[in-house]
Amino acid sequence: MPTNQDIKVAVDAVVFGYTSKEGLSVLLIKRNINPFKNTWALPGGLVGNDESLEDAVQRELKEETGISINYLEQLYSFGKPGRDPRNRVISITYYGLVKPDAFEIEAATDAAEAAWFNIKKIPQLAFDHQAIISAAHDRLKNKILYQPVGFELLEERFPFSELEKLYMAVLDREIDRRNFKKKVIKFGFLEETAEKQILEGAGRPGNLFRFNQEKYFQLQKEGINFEI
Repeated sequence: MPTNQDIKVAVDAVVFGYTSKEGLSVLLIKRNINPFKNTWALPGGLVGNDESLEDAVQRELKEETGISINYLEQLYSFGKPGRDPRNRVISITYYGLVKPDAFEIEAATDAAEAAWFNIKKIPQLAFDHQAIISAAHDRLKNKILYQPVGFELLEERFPFSELEKLYMAVLDREIDRRNFKKKVIKFGFLEETAEKQILEGAGRPGNLFRFNQEKYFQLQKEGINFEI
């Protein structure tokens, strides 16, 4: 029996940002076209006939937010009928984690604005984009338990507390700080330097750390299990 099919393919990007001050955030755009005009949404759009999925998501990010990201990981396919009131649309979604102050965002095409929102203060979103962000956040939380993160997000030399804050922001929970430090040091991708942390006010400054790039990327490739 012939199958009646009229399906469009789209891509959407969940770009997580992290800073020590602001914690975990998500890059959103405000739509300036219907449906959901003036509503916040993820950057994304339809894939061109002669375009790969990867090229499409990079193009949409550039057009709607002005940023380019070297690597986005494919997340999941969202294709529930009715998720887009115009057509039957299947969205192939991607996600990544970046440092927001490394980019200058600028809205264009069908985006009226682009802005970072704290993960706990996300406004009402268009389509099923809240569900997409939730799925991406769950994936990110699972990923950092078996793959180290932080090299692209922290300064070249940093106090160990900054790495702890990064993990707590992504996991959205407290961690056993003593065991966390013991486990991370054991893997060998952090090196303690002789430089001291500069503190404001009283307190004993601790030593700064830096990533061993070779070991860090080796472990990223192989995968490890933190069991935090």
